[in-house]
Formats: sequence, structure tokens, C-alpha cells
Amino acid sequence: MDREQLSLIAHREHPIKSPLGDDSVQRLLERSLSPGTRRVLDLGCGTGEWLLRALTTRADVLADGVDISPGALAQAARAAEARGVRDRLRLHQSKAEDFAGAEPFDVVLSVGAAHAFGGLLPTLAAARRHLAPGGRVLVSDGFWQHPPSNEAVEMLGEFDDLATTVDKVVADGWTPIDGHVSTRQELDDYEWSTCGTLATWALEHPDDPDSATVLTTANQRRAEWLHTYRDTFGFLSLVLRRAD
Repeated sequence: MDREQLSLIAHREHPIKSPLGDDSVQRLLERSLSPGTRRVLDLGCGTGEWLLRALTTRADVLADGVDISPGALAQAARAAEARGVRDRLRLHQSKAEDFAGAEPFDVVLSVGAAHAFGGLLPTLAAARRHLAPGGRVLVSDGFWQHPPSNEAVEMLGEFDDLATTVDKVVADGWTPIDGHVSTRQELDDYEWSTCGTLATWALEHPDDPDSATVLTTANQRRAEWLHTYRDTFGFLSLVLRRAD
């Protein structure tokens, strides 16, 4: 079973695919979708949950989602059809950095996908290429709440602390107009959900040739979280506008 299939299983009960609760997602969307918002883009949309919630919240919005995963995009299309918003959602199978929209977007989202661009600032550079004047960006990335172990850095990558992360975003020409630091509850809920959903799938499919591998993956991920990065990793979401 490849990483895409594992991810689709792991996030069945947590479709946002980031350590954010429903209330936090709704508030961040409300701050991102200004009254004049018409076009929304998600770079690295996965199964499209952010766009689906935006479309069901605002009947006047059109949305585009970009992702490399055909399975995730197919799931997004089915979900959009079920929610009655398929006619306002365009999906593009492409690397996010290669996508070229015909018009600028009022809001650009990229939540939990900074690794695909090589970090937070490259993600913002990509978002800026698609952003209309006066538009807003909703972006997220990890940070270190406490000094990490070498093992944690090797596992998750290089991050700064919270203050340094925000300082770098501001120095890059962006102005935060809202933000959210995921709570301990949100972080724990996400990890319990994804590991537990993988384990449940494996236990309910004992005859599947991938069952043992999926269960091993669930146990390994849970152990890595509890022993390596639970007490150090944080998750930051920012709503931004350009200072110029």
C-alpha cells in the first residue's frame, strides 16, 4: 500500500488533514473569506475539505483545487457532488508549483502542505503568484514549541520557534490579520484519530494482504508521536495580507 492510500485511510475521520478542530477551521475560513471574495484557490488541496467547507459556507464563491493525487481529487469530486457544490469546484491534477490560473484569486489556501514547496516562505511565494490585489492567504506550518531532539528534527524537518516563524513571515512582506496555534487537544485529537483509523482498518480487514503493514504503520506512527515529538511540535495557521 502506497503513501497516498495510507493517507486516505488515515484521514477518513479527520478530513481536514491537519491538527485543527471544526471550530478553528470555521473561524479561519471566516477571517479568510472577506465579503468580496469570489475566487478561492487551494494549493495542495488533497480531498478538498477546506474548499468544500468554503463552498457550503458561501454560495457566491467559485473554487479551484490543485493536487498531484488522483485518488484524493476523485474523492473531492464525489464529496462535492454529494454536498451539491460540484458545479462551483474545479479540480486540477498538477504539482502545486506548476499550476497556472487564468485569473488571480481573492483567497489562496495552503494548509499542511508547506513541505511540498520546501517550507513556509516558499509556500507564500507560490501563493503570492496567484493572489489578487488586496487578497488573503491562509497558510500553515509547524514550529517548535520547545527545543527538539535531533531525532525529532530528523523525523519532521527544520522549524523555528513561534516568534521567529512569525517574524520571518512579516519580514517577507506579509501582515498577519489573524492566526491560530493548535491546542494540545487539537494536536492530540489529530494523532489519535489518524493512528486509530489506520489501526481500525487493519483490524477490520485481517485477510487483506496489506493488513499487517497498515497495523505496523499505525503502531509506528503512534510511537513516534508519543516518544519523539509530542512535547515539542506545534502547528501554526496564519491569515495574511500583503503589506503593499
